[in-house]
Amino acid sequence: MAFKKNPLKLMILGILCVACGSKQKQLDYTQFVDPFIGSGGHGHVFVGANVPFGGIQVGPSNFHKGWDWCSAYHYSDTIVKGFTHLHLSGTGCTDLGEILVMPATGELKINAGSQSYPDSGYASYYHHQTEIVKPGYYSVNLEKYHIQAELTATERTAFHRYTFPKNENSRIIVDLGEGNGDITTDTYFKKIDDTTFGGYRFSKGWAEKEWEFFAIKLSKPVKDLRLFDDQNQMNAPEAKGLKVKAILGFSTVENENVQIKVSISPISIENALENIKQENSNWNFETVCKNATTVWNKELSKIQITSNDTARLRTFYTALYHTMIAPNTYNDVNGDYRGTDKKIYHNPGFKNYTLFSLWDTYRAENPLFTITQPERVSDMVNSMLAIYQQQGELPVWHLRGNETYTMVGYSAVPIIADACLKGFPGIDQELAFKALKGTAMRDREGVSFIKSIGYLPADKVTESVAKALEYSIDDWGIAQLAKKLGKNDDYNYFFGRSQNYKKYFDTKTHFMRGKKNEMEWCTPFDPISSKHRVDAYCEGNAWQYTWLVPQDVEGLISLFGGDKPFLDKLDSLFLMDSKLEEGSSADITGLIGQYAQGNEPGHHIIYMYAYAGEQWKTAAKARYIDNQLYSDKTDGLCGNEDCGQMSAWYIFNALGFYPVNPSNGAYVFGSPLFKKASILLPDSKSFTVEAQNNNDKNIYIQSATLNGEKYVKSYITQKDIMKGGKLTFKMGPIPNKNFGSSMEARPKSIVY
Repeated sequence: MAFKKNPLKLMILGILCVACGSKQKQLDYTQFVDPFIGSGGHGHVFVGANVPFGGIQVGPSNFHKGWDWCSAYHYSDTIVKGFTHLHLSGTGCTDLGEILVMPATGELKINAGSQSYPDSGYASYYHHQTEIVKPGYYSVNLEKYHIQAELTATERTAFHRYTFPKNENSRIIVDLGEGNGDITTDTYFKKIDDTTFGGYRFSKGWAEKEWEFFAIKLSKPVKDLRLFDDQNQMNAPEAKGLKVKAILGFSTVENENVQIKVSISPISIENALENIKQENSNWNFETVCKNATTVWNKELSKIQITSNDTARLRTFYTALYHTMIAPNTYNDVNGDYRGTDKKIYHNPGFKNYTLFSLWDTYRAENPLFTITQPERVSDMVNSMLAIYQQQGELPVWHLRGNETYTMVGYSAVPIIADACLKGFPGIDQELAFKALKGTAMRDREGVSFIKSIGYLPADKVTESVAKALEYSIDDWGIAQLAKKLGKNDDYNYFFGRSQNYKKYFDTKTHFMRGKKNEMEWCTPFDPISSKHRVDAYCEGNAWQYTWLVPQDVEGLISLFGGDKPFLDKLDSLFLMDSKLEEGSSADITGLIGQYAQGNEPGHHIIYMYAYAGEQWKTAAKARYIDNQLYSDKTDGLCGNEDCGQMSAWYIFNALGFYPVNPSNGAYVFGSPLFKKASILLPDSKSFTVEAQNNNDKNIYIQSATLNGEKYVKSYITQKDIMKGGKLTFKMGPIPNKNFGSSMEARPKSIVY
């Protein structure tokens, strides 16, 4: 495990590998990834083995004990009930953690046990000292059984290797009843031959109708197969019930390796078997693990950082790693997948994805993908458009073929609009516009009020301000795509709706506030008040939501009455007391004053200074957040990872720019953390950010050049980045208040 050794020594050795010899060897960037970062605190990240955007995430599952076990694992725990094959990463809701496999020896126990009495079941204690985790690999010693468990993965197949002691009563337990907070509705297990098994697990939880088919292959024959439904033994080679479990028994000699391949399919057992056949036909665990490392290294190397600070390298590359856990591949090797309508779709012409945490990721992760994952963007968009065709609206929070309707807004819209406006190929833009418009015109979550009276009355719609502000962002994206496609009437209509945010701005208090019917302000009003998901805001308060106008910052400045009152209020946000009222949303974390880095609605706020001509004020806040609210420790995230958004924010912030408006192709400057960062682009191009004289004191941009030419703007465009080239900042300890201050140099809402 890289993190039980000296990481600085590893970094130096890696760099020497690049420099030595006539043939250069690529630096192993996986050595700077610590998947335990964010597994403590409230980060909720997945810990286990997978490949980038893989359809399977195999890892340890603890007993579910509440919110901090959303991923089924928390660093504070010491009991593992088994190894499961689907996991969320960084979410605030719980599900998955299923198709449980657990090796065991000795007395037969068919139930997992419990947190209080783990020895009553097959669960085992473990110590972090024996855990090894790196991209594509996980290992731990199961103390109860003296079994070493190792996991790796391909895109659709998990590969387990268990080193058993000598025992006449060794076994593999497959428990379909266990999950992470869901309820099984139907489970099935059958024997195909002595080494091959299959089945399915249907369940209801956050995903209303989750259907998972699986196949299992063992490296040695099973001599004793026992099947149970809950406590009841079934005398047959197959079993069907609510909580089916299988005991696959055999004897082992000392240090015998028993290997298991598991694949999950949304379609059938047969497809799961084909996944194994096509992706992992041999039994060479080391080769599969090495391949997983190679794939991770290829993706991590797309951003190459120059730094002698090992902790920052670990924080950065772990963040980059976290951005590539979701979305997940959601089709079989033959292209088949199951839609939200539960129909099977064959060869759709794109790779299908699931697990879209869109309210979170539209802000930074999806814009990041347009730079670092351009080859995947169209497939992700086409997956969303297929969901629209199947359920009549774009996904809100899509999970394993299910719409959960979690969070506010129709947040697929800015992602799809951005991809279309950036010109990604392979997207039917007419279909995209139809999906955007159709979704925005559905009478759901208060949209009927938008269409009829032009605003959301707080006494009729909960979270009215949050929803309305998100709708305005979404409608702005629809308007821009309509404009590109020459749909002028649609442009005028949706651009008008994008300006609805102005109706919630109180010119006396300078806050976004809820309005009752007849446009009356809601009273009493307390700007720090936050009643979780029942008041006018969503996981926030008025201090945080007043700034949620990334699509029209210039318009928001005008509402304040100009640059000075806008800047004064923005300064106050960070100077306020961080105290929250009792019972406030647990998602309001990472506070600087009333600014909350731990939750997504405020992620753009520190970059708004540039719109009012004071770009320099972003620098100290950007560096503080980098250094104080992110770290390389297990609690190194100040809030839920949220499927990569928290980490994508860090990636952009460390590079020195951020997509304030998620759909306009512009990135506003902050303060680059590293002296040099190079982004590898398609067609052998690269874009390099160099920060001369950069250190912890020289945090302010003094001047900039782009490809050697003087650059006075306080933002850069997608087009300039994707052309390749070099952006050079000269850094200093004292602000250059003139940099980016002129109206011509400031960011604009309309850039394309």
